[in-house]
Order: sequence, then structure tokens, then C-alpha cells
Amino acid sequence: MFARRLPLWRSSATCKPWQMGLSLRHGWERCQAWSCRGVNTTAEQGQQVSMQQNQVLEDLEMPVVRRETENLFQERPETGNQYLEDALLRSYLKAHLPPKVLEEVSQDLERFGNRLLTEVKPLGWECELNPPVFRQYDAWGQRVDHIITCSAWKRMKEISAEEGLIAEAYERRYSNWSRVHQAVKLYLFSTTSGGFNCPLAMTDGAAKVIESLGMPASLKNAFDHLTSRDPKKFWTSGQWMTERRGGSDVANGTETVARKQPDGTYRLYGFKWFTSAADSDVTLTLARIADAEGHVKQGSSGLSLFFLKVRDEDKKLNNIRVQRLKDKLGTRQMATAELWLDGAEAELISAEGRGVASISNMLNITRIHNVIGAVASMRRMISLSREYALKRVVFGKLLKDHPLHMQTIARMEVQTRGAFLLLMEIARLLGLAETNMASEQDQLLLRLLVPVAKLYTGKQASATVIEAMECFGGQGYMEDTGLPVIVRDTLVLSIWEGTTNILSLDVLRSLTKSQGQVIAVFFSTVQKKIELASSTAELEPAVKQMQAAISRLTQFIQGAGSKEAMTMELAARDFSYSLARIYAGALLIEHASRPDASAEDISAARRWCNQELCPVATEFKNRSYEAEESLMDSSLVYGSPPSTSRL
Repeated sequence: MFARRLPLWRSSATCKPWQMGLSLRHGWERCQAWSCRGVNTTAEQGQQVSMQQNQVLEDLEMPVVRRETENLFQERPETGNQYLEDALLRSYLKAHLPPKVLEEVSQDLERFGNRLLTEVKPLGWECELNPPVFRQYDAWGQRVDHIITCSAWKRMKEISAEEGLIAEAYERRYSNWSRVHQAVKLYLFSTTSGGFNCPLAMTDGAAKVIESLGMPASLKNAFDHLTSRDPKKFWTSGQWMTERRGGSDVANGTETVARKQPDGTYRLYGFKWFTSAADSDVTLTLARIADAEGHVKQGSSGLSLFFLKVRDEDKKLNNIRVQRLKDKLGTRQMATAELWLDGAEAELISAEGRGVASISNMLNITRIHNVIGAVASMRRMISLSREYALKRVVFGKLLKDHPLHMQTIARMEVQTRGAFLLLMEIARLLGLAETNMASEQDQLLLRLLVPVAKLYTGKQASATVIEAMECFGGQGYMEDTGLPVIVRDTLVLSIWEGTTNILSLDVLRSLTKSQGQVIAVFFSTVQKKIELASSTAELEPAVKQMQAAISRLTQFIQGAGSKEAMTMELAARDFSYSLARIYAGALLIEHASRPDASAEDISAARRWCNQELCPVATEFKNRSYEAEESLMDSSLVYGSPPSTSRL
């Protein structure tokens, strides 16, 4: 994979001066005597050879340690305050936040950026170096099922509370802009958090579910803990849904049974196959309630939502047994476990049979957190690549002076800008919805954009961080640079909370459920945003490309509507990509239409719109969604079945 650095000399049977006890210089002379026999050289050539010999001899006589590392020194890329260095973030906040809110939020983010640099970043690396350990038995053979996490992980929990990373969204100090404030803090925190952004996602989701249920009295205490700024009171939550049958099909994959007790509580029995943040204080989980005969109802209508504490007042597990910790590709800093629920005491918090509907609020929030993590990873890797290009010299000049290298980073920058604005749009819409300021159109748009943004940024992030890793050459592949950590942790983002295909089908469900209203809102919103650029000549090409894409998407929807249902299912992925690219393009154009927009803002919008904005229309024209093509898909994967012989 990498060219190995060869020594300056080669071993041979006839010339090994170090084996004969000779000095390096004497050995060199002996070697030259052998190698130069029969070779005629001019005086000038001899002088050049002599100079080369002296240089090599100096290298050979250099101390070994110094000689082997002298030419390997590279300056590490150092970034500063993430908030101050993120021009797009600051320009977005300036364009959208009210002046008083902007002043306070900017001060908080600058202070937080300094804390990330001096305190949080070292803790994050410590979390990576000291992953959780599972201790099943104590020294006397007693089963304890203790998940041991490092001190840095515990400190991350305290910092999360102190910074109000969950509380900010629920205190609503800045009304509808509180979600944007929270999203930005999480965005800055994500890549230095040592994986603690994951339990925060589920904690936020649990708080949202409790709030959406009308804050039942029995859950008020839990909500206060989940949204506390006091490190001593702050709780984190898990989300235990995946079971042995695994995956997103919880309707058919959930086997956990809930048995009602005389006091009105429930006992849960089942096996949870994949429980992230297994060291959390509480969790939400799905189960099927057994009737008096022990029978349960199958399907999604048989699922109910439960709240449970992981440990009792004595810190003992709540009739839960830890099977093992998962050995994951990434997010190793966080404990993910297989758990047996063997009579775990729980509280039913949804209406019976309404578990999936009730937990949907949690999924919405965790998917938004997934988008935050994706965009944060992209931004972090680009920031490091940019800094490295200012220091690394190759082929006689800095990387930044190689046009092809700059083109590569610029293309990643354009993708990151589109993803960032998509994230901010979702946070903005969520803030409106939570403060009863969202119109019906806003709510429809939010329902559509969450799965669209989650699936698209997950794929974007994976591609971008791998491309950025390449910007460091072989150093990008070295564990102790920290770059592979970011790459590994990013790769989960296209899987967690629904794979790309699963979410693409969810996008189709949002269209069906709204009876087409959501797509009408999508088109009208995009049109309004690009109309803002009507007086900006530099954006005219981008606007024309967007209008063409909208027209092609409209034609696809009309054409697919007359086809079989399988057409839309086969097109779901490309359709979702098209929605993401078109909407992000509109956001980039909107941002570039500001009076104080920079040349970079305009260029980013134009470059984004130069890509294929509506791949679904292209593939529809190519008949990629026809039944015969679907059959050929299977043939390409598995091969054609053997033909039957004719008699």
C-alpha cells in the first residue's frame, strides 16, 4: 500500500563492511573499489561522485535514531477555536438570529469553542484510548455485570450537563432559536466528545418523548434529570429497540414480553441485541404486553413503549444481565451491549399498542443528531486537511500551492456547506414546531426533510472523511494521528437510526400519508428560496439549473404515478437523493443571495448546482425502475438460473 523506505545501501555477499569490523567510511571505499571496476569516469564525474559519497557517508555516520527519523518529521495540523474558524456557521447565525440573541449566542459559542480546545479535546482522546471494559464476575465468583468506563467518559457527562447540551433545547431561553443554539453546540462538540454525542442523542430523544406525552406526573422527575444542568443530577438515556432478529423491522422483530404486576407496574422479559450507551441511567424500550393467558399481539399494533431505570437505588442492575459488550468498528469509546431483561421493572408510558407511534418522536430527534454528527465529521476533516495543506511540502512546494489538491478540498467544502445548511434548516423548523410557531407547511417540510437529510448526509460524510483522509497520504492511515478514529466513527452514520434504503422508503411514506401535500410544500419552498437570487447575476446559472431540476422532478412524479407501485419503491433512493440535492441547492442559493454574501458563498452555490441535481429523472428515463430491470438486478447479483432443457 505504501512504498517502504529503503536503506541507502544494499546487502550483498561480496560487500558487507559492517560484518568485517570496518568503519563505515573504510567499508564504503572497499565497496566502491568493487563496484567501480571496469568503469571509466571523467574528472568532473568523479568529483560529482565524490560529493555524493560524502553526503551518503554523512548520512550513514549519523546516529541511527536520528538517521531513521530525520526526513519523517511533519508538522501536525493544528486548528483553533472551531466556532471562530467556521465562517459559514458565523455567517448563517448572523443572517438568521435576532441581534440580541446573536450577541448572547456568539459569546457562548466562542467561550465553548475555547473549552473544547483546552479541556474537551484531550478528554475525547482519553476516551478513545480507554474504551469500556466488561467485568462479569467479582473476585469471589459473584456475578456483578459491571461495565467500567474511564474517568474521561464520566467527565464528558458532567461537561454535557454544565454546557446544557440537552437543557438548552427545553429551557427555550431563545424561544424558537433555542434548537439552533443547541444544534450548533452539539455540532462543535461532536468530533471531540469521545463518542459522548451518541448517549446525548438518545437522552434528547427520551426527553422529547416525555414532553410529547404531556409530561405525565410519574415521568416529571425523569424529565428534570434528563434536562438538568447539574452534573450531579443529570441522567442519560438509552434506546433499546433492536433485538435478535435485528434491524429496523421492529414490528416483526420485537420479542420482549411485558407482564403486568398487581401494583400496576410491568416486568419485562426478553433479549436486547444492540443497546447503545449501556451505562445510561434510564432507557425507553418496546415490548409486547401479555394477556392473562400469556398471549401477545404480533405486528406493530402489539408494541407498547416502556420507561425503566437501569439500576435501582442501591446501584444494582434492574433484573438485567449483561451478555457481552459489542466489538464494533467504531464508536468504541461507548459501551454497546447485549442485554437480557429477566423481569426488569418498567412503567408503561404509551397507550397500549401505541409504542411505535410514541417512540417516533425519539427517532426524529436521534436522526437529527445523526445529521449533526455527519456534518461535524465532514467539517472537522476538512479543517484538518486545510491546515495540513499550509504546512506539508511535497514536490518542492506546499500542498496548498498544488491546484489539484486545492480542487479536491474545495469539492469537499461545497458538499459540507450544503449539508450544514440542510442541518440548520431542520433545526430551525424543529424550533418553530416546539414553540407552536410552525405553520402546517413547516411541519410537513420537517417531516420530509429529517429522513432525507439523515440518509443523504450519512452517505456524504462517509465519502468526505475518506477523501479527506487521503489528503494526508500515509499519515492519514496512522492510528495515532486520530484521523482513523473520525473515519470509523463516521461510517456508522449511514446505518444507525435507519439505513439509506429504509429511510428512502420512509420518505415515500411521508408523501403517501400527506396525500401529496408534502411534495407541493417542497416545491413551493424551493421556488421561494431561489427567487431571492433574481437580482444576483452571478447566481443566474445556478437558478436555471435548479429550475430545470424542479421541472424534471415534477415530470418524474407524474410519470411514476402512472406506473406500478414497485416503480416508486425502486426509485426511492434516487428520489430521496434528488430531494436532498435540490433542497440543499436552494439553501445555498438563498445564503448566497444575502447582501453581504461572499464570493465563496456564490461559488459554492454555483458549484453545488453543477452536479446532477435530479438523478431520479435520469434513471427513470433510462428505464432503471422497470420490472425487467428489477429482475436483471437479481440476475446480476446471483446469476441467471440454469435454463431448463427442452425435450
